[in-house]
Amino acid sequence: MNQFAPPAVALQFIGALQAVAERLDAALSPVGLSLAKFRILSQLVAAGEPLALSTLAENAACVRSNITQLIDRLEADKLVVRVADPRDRRSTRAELTPEGRQRHAAGVRALDAAEKELLSRIPGTDRDGFLRVLSLIQQQA
Repeated sequence: MNQFAPPAVALQFIGALQAVAERLDAALSPVGLSLAKFRILSQLVAAGEPLALSTLAENAACVRSNITQLIDRLEADKLVVRVADPRDRRSTRAELTPEGRQRHAAGVRALDAAEKELLSRIPGTDRDGFLRVLSLIQQQA
């Protein structure tokens, strides 16, 4: 094996992740969302209240400037609004709009259908093992 060649399993793993991400992005596209937008909307739905942009950035594992740009796009789509933080006047929170809640629900349905389609390609006898392996990988990451 060439000492400079990347590990074959790592490349397969990265390729599989990219293919799945592209498929999920494509599933969200008809409802006007991307995976990044869906992830932020999901955080807001789960919280049930406006969240500070810094909290959204931390939960999404990205820098604040990226969250600011993403919130700008979500705000332009009328899916969130910025609101003042009642406890800290220097902080801004993102609040889900009714349209944002509806679009998130449509995204959940789109991702559910895409997930079922992706999993249908794995024979039933292998599906449980595959899901266990995914869980093990996630626990170790």
